[in-house]
This record gives sequence, C-alpha cells and structure tokens, in this order.
Amino acid sequence: QLQFVESGGGLVQPGGSLRLSCAASGFGFNNYVIAWFRQAPGKEREMVSFISSAGTTTHYADSVTGRFTISRDNAKNTVYLQINSLKAEDTAVYYCAARSEVDGATSDPSLYHYWGQGTRVTVSP
Repeated sequence: QLQFVESGGGLVQPGGSLRLSCAASGFGFNNYVIAWFRQAPGKEREMVSFISSAGTTTHYADSVTGRFTISRDNAKNTVYLQINSLKAEDTAVYYCAARSEVDGATSDPSLYHYWGQGTRVTVSP
C-alpha cells in the first residue's frame, strides 16, 4: 500500500511557476504509474499528466502541454510536477495518484488506487 503527501502549492501570480512534489511511503513505488490530477471548484477531477513507473513515458493534457513537466525520482519515492506560465484556469487542488504499471495509465480517476490529500494552487494577480 502506498501513501502520498503532496506539497508545493500556493498563491502565485499569472505567468509564475511552482514545483509540486508528491512523496510516497510504502512498498513498491517504482511499480506504479503516477498521475497528477486537478480539481477546480465546481468541476470534475481531471488528469493533467502521468508518468510511467520507470519514468520513460509521460503524457500531458492538451491544456498543459508545453507548460507542465512531470518527473520522478524512484530513489526518493517522489514525483514532481513543474508548472510554468501559470494561468488563472490552472487554479485547482492538485492530487497525485497511483495505479499499477501492470494495469497501465488511464485518465479515469476512479481507476487509481492510491491518492494524496492534495495541494492547492491559486493563480491570481
């Protein structure tokens, strides 16, 4: 079983940057696909990016491509999300989630097994 703690959120001006971290504890971190989801007020949770267990495959939602970069350090049991050129529409609570590499990545949040508590990102002048 994995447990996650996200950090790095905060209040930032449009055009600014943040680096979110997702630190895992538990067994088998390097056997899981890790995804970042976000949920804005009144909206459904959406996947913004995922990274394969070895870090060799990444995927981004169209809305964040070119601005977000996902990475992972399996030695530290941590996944990162570098967010640049922040926009007001990026305001949301950001969550990391894990799904077995055997099952593969999916954009459906209901199919992820482990979740963190979220970190809030607010983009405002």
